[in-house]
Amino acid sequence: MRALFLYSEIAIYFLKCCEELAKNNEVHVVKWPLNKAAPFKFNYSKSINIYKKNNYNRKELLQLIKNINPDIIICSGWMDKDYLKITKIYFKKIPTVLSCDTQWRGSLKQHLAIALSPFFLLNTFSHGWVAGDRQAEYLNKLGFNKNKIKDNFYSCDLDFYNTIYKKNVANKTNNFPKRFLFIGRYYDFKGITDLWDAFIDLQKEDPNDWELWCLGLGDIKPILHPKIKHFGFTQAEEIEAILAQCSVFILPSRFEPWGVVVHEIAAAGLALILSDSVGSKNYFLAESKNGFSFKAKDIKELKNTLKKIINLSPEKVLEMGNLSHQLAQNINKEKWINNLFEIYNDAY
Repeated sequence: MRALFLYSEIAIYFLKCCEELAKNNEVHVVKWPLNKAAPFKFNYSKSINIYKKNNYNRKELLQLIKNINPDIIICSGWMDKDYLKITKIYFKKIPTVLSCDTQWRGSLKQHLAIALSPFFLLNTFSHGWVAGDRQAEYLNKLGFNKNKIKDNFYSCDLDFYNTIYKKNVANKTNNFPKRFLFIGRYYDFKGITDLWDAFIDLQKEDPNDWELWCLGLGDIKPILHPKIKHFGFTQAEEIEAILAQCSVFILPSRFEPWGVVVHEIAAAGLALILSDSVGSKNYFLAESKNGFSFKAKDIKELKNTLKKIINLSPEKVLEMGNLSHQLAQNINKEKWINNLFEIYNDAY
């Protein structure tokens, strides 16, 4: 099978799935330029054919795809007009797949998309491939039949994070790290200032020896506090040492369509604190068993949730982390490939 991905911002976890697929198939990826807020360094496998979209105009891109002669096209959302026009040419000739991580929220914009869907989606895409149930609900409302929608479009690099878990589980039992961890862009929608405010308020209200470590870049200036440490943007290979020194991961997002980082850190064996806006929450958080959720933007509730963790014994927090690791195994690259082939075979 010759699989073509018309992709936006690629990530390591996506490339790992492509590498697995490329063991027995031909894989081509057209990608956007790197995001300056997430300057990942990639070691592209020779088994994957990578093309930079900004090196082609629309006519040249179309010729490239004609030369590839794909058996299936998977397109990242509908924000790229070039991708849409090219995919539409192949509609009803081969499987054309819309990948989506947008949750159904019932907004005016989404209701408008439902009205327009027959004119720009349902005449372009034969199938949908989504991150999870909230995204499947949206595609179904857009007019895609449920039996034409597959899930688990995002799968983290389980091999990498499972290895980190195995290395650290014994050490954390002997030397429990009292540290919360945040990984994400320093933007308002990530809820980073909510987290800082909640953590600092808790330190004033009930002083304790827990710290907060934050990894990321963005337009929000890092706050200065003796118990908050900023690492800036961190490459994947650098994160192992940090994960070894933290026990609880927090994603306080005000808006988070999915959050592959939750899957990654769960696999590494950390307990979780997630806002109710995090799309992957239903998959990796078992309430009160491997962590807690709170209402997005509610700083007081977040502060009380931090306090819940602090008041637990180290043994209980580590037990939560072990369950996180187990839940993380439910989505993997093998399922990712199986879903892709089920879409492919459904058309023939």
